[in-house]
Amino acid sequence: MLMGPRWKGKESEAKALARPMSNIISRLQSSLLQSDCRGLLSGCSVLLEAETEQAELLNHACFGRPIITTEKTKQWFQFGLEEAFYLSYYLKCLKIVDEKHVSKTDEELWNYMKVNVENFPEIYKAYSHLRRKNWIVRSGSQYGVDFVAYRHHPVLVHSDYAVLVLSEGNQDSNGRLRVWSDFHCTIRLCGSVAKTLLVLYVNKSGHSDASPMFLETYRVVEQTITRWSPERCREDQKLVGTVPK
Repeated sequence: MLMGPRWKGKESEAKALARPMSNIISRLQSSLLQSDCRGLLSGCSVLLEAETEQAELLNHACFGRPIITTEKTKQWFQFGLEEAFYLSYYLKCLKIVDEKHVSKTDEELWNYMKVNVENFPEIYKAYSHLRRKNWIVRSGSQYGVDFVAYRHHPVLVHSDYAVLVLSEGNQDSNGRLRVWSDFHCTIRLCGSVAKTLLVLYVNKSGHSDASPMFLETYRVVEQTITRWSPERCREDQKLVGTVPK
């Protein structure tokens, strides 16, 4: 049984409707493009020095995490590799450079990220699949999953989904949800934090991951998994044939 949105306050839903996430992303994209922003590739993250307006938009769109510094006019942000690649490759609003400040091509970034993140093609495809639908996607490591998905900013609403990313047709490489006990434990954990388990099966459709150009050929199958409670379902159902009083 899927749960509805859990807003954090009486005015939260109205605030979210007044500021659609698609509009915020569009403004962020325009601002980063105009400034010709460049992110610095550093290990398994990308660092960006943002102006005040850009910092506000990044916070509203939930891209990256702010780094506390003594500077008052600028703000540093740290992006995960899937976030940085989404801004660079899909939104085309962020250039990424190495320690010598040389711009990296899409192919170079793709190869770098595949080396530094296990199953990066599947992880990125799942991330971009949700982001393109205007979901806020954040790390789900504290819940034992890949991501958590919010319908708007986490300040306004609790996350709806705990997201697991699996390779369709190659479950052994994931090492998760291979037996029923895995399902049972994961679903119970999601239920205890009021989230629905969303499994995204990524199928490469017979293509390789040698280049990001194949990403559009990958298929993503969504599957929500919930516990069935016969007591709750019985109470929710209307009795057939009952004569109204």
